[in-house]
Amino acid sequence: EGELGVGRFRPRARQRTAVSTPVSSSPVEATPRPAPDEPKGPPLIDELEQVVARFNDFVTERLLTGARHSLAAAGLADGDVEVHWVPGAFEIPLAAEALAVTGRVAGIVCLGCLIKGATPHFEHISSACAHGIMAAQSKTAVPMAFGVLTTNSAEEALERAVSGPGNKGGEAA
Repeated sequence: EGELGVGRFRPRARQRTAVSTPVSSSPVEATPRPAPDEPKGPPLIDELEQVVARFNDFVTERLLTGARHSLAAAGLADGDVEVHWVPGAFEIPLAAEALAVTGRVAGIVCLGCLIKGATPHFEHISSACAHGIMAAQSKTAVPMAFGVLTTNSAEEALERAVSGPGNKGGEAA
């Protein structure tokens, strides 16, 4: 586990080719798919990364545990997925985009927790986080799972970070 920029990156040797999409005339980087009769390589699931907010860590650590359990059930060892910690939900999109542009990841699981307070700060941060993750995903074409809770109270957040089914971190992963 490491802070953004300190984590270990595992470069993958993948052949990329430019293809045109019907919606746009700009070239898009794509990994060629094997023909149906060709043996498929290892799944790209081992190229997942996680970005987790430290703020409200009493919830985000439980979301991370749920995500780790889901990934383990999918066949991924705990050490195969790098965890990148950021200060809060506002920083998640920037960190996710920074990871995505390296070209070394096939997907990113974004985990955080925002709890509504008495001021409009909650609305601004939750909106910026959601729009930022969507923009980063659109810009980089790297899928980013949205596992950021936006709740009215700590109790609601903890209900969504329970062990087992119902853990929103596990659902995002």
